[in-house]
Amino acid sequence: MAIVDVTVIPIGTQTPSVSSYVADIQKILKQYEEKGDIQYQLTPMNTLIEGELPVLFEVIQAIHEAPFNAGIHRVATNIRIDDRRDVKRRMQDKVNRVNELLKKQ
Repeated sequence: MAIVDVTVIPIGTQTPSVSSYVADIQKILKQYEEKGDIQYQLTPMNTLIEGELPVLFEVIQAIHEAPFNAGIHRVATNIRIDDRRDVKRRMQDKVNRVNELLKKQ
């Protein structure tokens, strides 16, 4: 199970707002989640996605294409992958662990 931090940046939009493009991407992610392929979490600055690495690459390609499908001619996508193979941990497990440590302080 890997976790991906991804930001898709449409370049050359008509306005400074990109929320409509983010919403399009979230719809794509929801479809993958409903099939049971991934879990995802929208944040104010990016989206976190967890799943098997080959599926994540497929998902990244799909969301990278979304702004092009909406008429944008240039897209920059930033990707950071956390792929730990000695233990199986989900995104929430990592957050829970930090919260446990904070309670002990």
